[in-house]
Amino acid sequence: MTALISRDDLRVAIEAGAVTVVDALGGDYWARQHLPGAVPLVADDVPKRAADLLPDTAAAIVTYCSNPACPNSQAVADGLERLGYANVRKYREGIEDWVSAGLPTESAEHALG
Repeated sequence: MTALISRDDLRVAIEAGAVTVVDALGGDYWARQHLPGAVPLVADDVPKRAADLLPDTAAAIVTYCSNPACPNSQAVADGLERLGYANVRKYREGIEDWVSAGLPTESAEHALG
């Protein structure tokens, strides 16, 4: 099972630029709202897109989805680990927890513009 990261530790890592955050919801969910700097990557796309989006297999990566009941973040983490990514963690509580704590998010307009 993938190691977990707390909201506070993730916030610090994002602010320090020390982690790549992966939104496992992707698509419209990512476009509407995602954690700062998050890249969209769903489990089905991991084999074909991971190398382009995440070229450093030793880099710190954190996957997340909506909440603890959502399986997407674990599915993406599993796929990355199968490809040899060595430093993958999961933010189990997801974006619902992040937003309820009043932490900042981005939308596609902000990320692209």
